[in-house]
Amino acid sequence: MTRPLLSISNVSKFYGNVIALSEVSLDVYAGQVTCVLGDNGAGKSTLIKILSGVVTLDSGSYRFEDEPVSFSGPREAQDAGIATVFQDLATVPLMSVWRNFFLGNELTLGRGLMSRLDINRAKGIVREEMQKMGIDVRDPNQNVGTLSGGERQAMAIARAVYFGAKVLILDEPTSALGVRQSGIVLRYIVQAREQGKGVVFITHNPHHAFPVGDRFVLLRRGKLMATIEKEQTTIEELTRMMAGGPELEQLAHELSLATRKKSGE
Repeated sequence: MTRPLLSISNVSKFYGNVIALSEVSLDVYAGQVTCVLGDNGAGKSTLIKILSGVVTLDSGSYRFEDEPVSFSGPREAQDAGIATVFQDLATVPLMSVWRNFFLGNELTLGRGLMSRLDINRAKGIVREEMQKMGIDVRDPNQNVGTLSGGERQAMAIARAVYFGAKVLILDEPTSALGVRQSGIVLRYIVQAREQGKGVVFITHNPHHAFPVGDRFVLLRRGKLMATIEKEQTTIEELTRMMAGGPELEQLAHELSLATRKKSGE
């Protein structure tokens, strides 16, 4: 197998006496989707913050394109080619689609005091990039708040790809969406993979992860429980591991005993 595009090894993060992550390792390959699964408190948010440069790791190693890296902030990670689409999308609902797309990276004409926004070029790029994601933006002037949840996710993904993302980190992109909109976002994830991007899909839903994932990384209480290739597992097994595996089976056994005892009384 080729070298991973992004790799962390035995990474730990502490907040005082609280262990947020403990010796977690993760590899991300170009043209593949790595799904990071875990329930609330599993350490997914801390992992995202380390990968995106929001926080620094306390121990372990972080390599990108086979070089050791230590980002001082998310902008530095983004400039290197690691883009993160957080759950809140970092969009301004009352601002137009094209303004949101280029927010912080505005296209301009002229120099110095004579510079001005290159609005026509920006609108054309937005239409073209959104079309690649299967979204027909008839009016780039429309407010982002008028788009559906799936369309806003598509815009955020298209924006990251346009600005040169090699690794795309998606923070629970389907958590607040209905069935149809979730399906649309999952198709966008597949499109990003087909473009050769290394995708990190953070989710607590194995039914969303399994159709698009190539590799599954399971976290629980800040620890790495398993790293599984898709051909080595099934959706049923993945769901069982997510639900607690032996712990859940023990609970089911205890409930069964309690029910039988109550029935016998």
